Amino acid sequence: MSLDYARLRKIADELSKYAQHLEGAWTVEIGAGGPVLTMMSPVNRHERIAGRVRDQINQQIRATHPGWIAETGPEVEDPRLGRLRRPDVLVCDEEALDSDRDCLAPHEVLACIEVVSKSNPSNDYVDKMADYPAMGIGLYMIVDPRDGTITVHDEPYHGKYQSSKPYIFGDKVPFGPWGIDTTAFRRYGKGDE
Repeated sequence: MSLDYARLRKIADELSKYAQHLEGAWTVEIGAGGPVLTMMSPVNRHERIAGRVRDQINQQIRATHPGWIAETGPEVEDPRLGRLRRPDVLVCDEEALDSDRDCLAPHEVLACIEVVSKSNPSNDYVDKMADYPAMGIGLYMIVDPRDGTITVHDEPYHGKYQSSKPYIFGDKVPFGPWGIDTTAFRRYGKGDE
């Protein structure tokens, strides 16, 4: 771990302690600009989509990747790049979740899925779109309930995804070796934040 990243990580840890005293659910990530305190989306629709993706992958993953699991909550850290990210859903080595470490290493993560929030879409479309391929994460899905679209990105090469495929809510979306049925996905309503 570089000295600069160690300093950023210390700041992020302090922000995390501070966030525990704030109203709502907050998380700290480290992006290109350093540590960022962001409110986690409390919108039911956001959480339900993330849960549906997680559940569908877990129903299929034992046949394709025994010992791997889709989860909501774990963070992935790449000190080499100076990045700490918390995807809405990630597919990871199940044994890695039992380690004493706070975060997963990029080589322990096969895929990341983000459900776009209304308040900060650039985090998923710009920031994480740069960070995940730079970390070597092979699959990245962006689900956008604002407009009912899904984009699957894969084939990371030199820090960028080489392939992107668009879909809409209602499609059966190929995501690596898995299929995600999006017919139950719903767009944000007027009251969703």
